[in-house]
Amino acid sequence: MMLTGKRIVVGVTGGIAAYKACDLVSRLKKRGAQVRVVLTEHACQFVQPLSFETLSGNPAYSDSFDRKYEIEHVALAKWADLLLIAPATANCMAKMACGVADDLLSTTCLAVRCPVLVAPAMNSAMWRNPATQANLALLRSRGLRFVGPEAGHLACGDDDVGRMSEPEQIVEAVEAILNPQRDLEGLKVLVTAGPTVERIDPVRYITNRSTGKMGYALAEAARDRGANVTLISGPTSLTAPEGVEFVQIESSAQLCAAVLERGDKADVVIQAAAPADFRPKSVAERKIKKTGENMTLELEATTDIAAELGRRKQPGQILVAFAAETNDVMDNARGKLTKKNADLIVANDVSRSDAGFGVDTNVITLITAGDVRALEKMSKRAAADAILSRVRELRDR
Repeated sequence: MMLTGKRIVVGVTGGIAAYKACDLVSRLKKRGAQVRVVLTEHACQFVQPLSFETLSGNPAYSDSFDRKYEIEHVALAKWADLLLIAPATANCMAKMACGVADDLLSTTCLAVRCPVLVAPAMNSAMWRNPATQANLALLRSRGLRFVGPEAGHLACGDDDVGRMSEPEQIVEAVEAILNPQRDLEGLKVLVTAGPTVERIDPVRYITNRSTGKMGYALAEAARDRGANVTLISGPTSLTAPEGVEFVQIESSAQLCAAVLERGDKADVVIQAAAPADFRPKSVAERKIKKTGENMTLELEATTDIAAELGRRKQPGQILVAFAAETNDVMDNARGKLTKKNADLIVANDVSRSDAGFGVDTNVITLITAGDVRALEKMSKRAAADAILSRVRELRDR
């Protein structure tokens, strides 16, 4: 019951993801929160207010011109410990950015003094539109927090970024705001995430299936627990987390340079990225033309970044490395503990459909020199917090 007594206003706007808000309200209630729901006129076309009244145990509000609601935007704003908008459409974000107040939800947004958490959901082209990105930047600069959007199958049929985060992820973000754990206050945490891209020629490259979700979750969790966070990321479809120093890289060589430049100053280094082990020995200046049925590509080894960090590890510094394996997971992970001079290895079987690359859940085992802890399947944010709690224990030894 992490949210017992907390008062949350949930704003629901007119997108197909509105149906997920029912599950979201149910989860908030089960965690002890008091919930009141405000729907836009378009949201009511997807989900009826009665559904939210039943799930929340409170009236659901929608029409700002109903006399019984005429000052409700002020009352709701004063009542709330958190305003959560899920889903938030591009239109909703634009109205918030411009201060438009033409219905009950938008007037409530303008009146609140509590934290605001936004879970966007829209078509990928709308999300990437410069206007939406400008509104996102403006709202972040005003202190609003965002969770998602995620990459996945969209209602329009595309597989791209724009899907609303799952209710479990949103609830975890709510808990991080309303019940912040500040046990990493003042620590400098360096996190790497995502794949690397090793170019073959101007149009081709070698990469892997890493999406960066685990590393981004670690950066966000460390930030929420009070750390000063630097996130170094390869190419992903994810939005850079607010409140962290963000460094974009492409190749394993760029990742190595960025990590070694900053690694000595960090209290905790978490190597969650999946850099390439090999890269083309030479990169063609022009597109390589097909001249036959076969092609030989000569590769050379890249720098083992985690091992290099282990060699350079500072006194008192904690180094966390990942072992993403498809077989002999535990044996390979234990070998990396010594080889990388790491304090903690996070092992996971990426051949599983519910763990590893491209999914929102993970199944990890935390391995140190004297301890092995196998964890149940959980969201990547929950896994990130479990990893950071183990890091905290190692620092307190």
